Amino acid sequence: MVGILGRKLGMTQIFDEKGTRVPVTVIEAGPCRVLQVKTIEKDGYLAVQLGFDEKKAKNTTLPLIGHFHKAGTTPKRFVRELRCDEPPQVKVGDEVKVTVLEGTRWVDVTGISKGKGFQGGVKRWHFHGLGASHGCSKRHRAPGSLGRACSISKGVPKGKRMAGHMGDRQVTVQGLAVVRIDPERNLLLIRGAVPGANGGFLVIRKGLRDYREAAKAARKAAAGIA
Repeated sequence: MVGILGRKLGMTQIFDEKGTRVPVTVIEAGPCRVLQVKTIEKDGYLAVQLGFDEKKAKNTTLPLIGHFHKAGTTPKRFVRELRCDEPPQVKVGDEVKVTVLEGTRWVDVTGISKGKGFQGGVKRWHFHGLGASHGCSKRHRAPGSLGRACSISKGVPKGKRMAGHMGDRQVTVQGLAVVRIDPERNLLLIRGAVPGANGGFLVIRKGLRDYREAAKAARKAAAGIA
């Protein structure tokens, strides 16, 4: 398995062997159920579909109930696919626990960032705003010109930083260090912060940094470098 699904429980701190304080995020990682295994022959790509967190059947549509029943499990609230580079070794109905990340040093975490509603350019894009002198009247946090030479008859330029909805979007943080794994309580402790509020769902994948370090070590071994 290349990853697991989980839920952010919150942040705390622990102390390592040297007595150094380490800020960590506590994640409830699994257990998850394998709902579907996708193959190149049938689906055109390799992936494993996982389900996490129980959901009431009365709040689930009949097609999804049938999909979960085919996997031999109850309805799940959070369902995501994890792409694979090699044919997965798991089968439909298998249980995936946090132990799949044992031996992993780095992880990439994907979640939905905190929503902050409709915000202006100063808060959303960190604009400096206009001066606070007597010559500026009620325009201190104005966004300024849209950047057109003559007029805005051609519309607003694509990608223009303006006021709008802030947050509540998918964010991935890469290269987070795995501090501790607690298999008995299905807990994963990661150094630093992860996207989203407490209680939000997360996708935890083995970090690209792990694969890069493994490839670098393989190249050194092939070249005979210690």
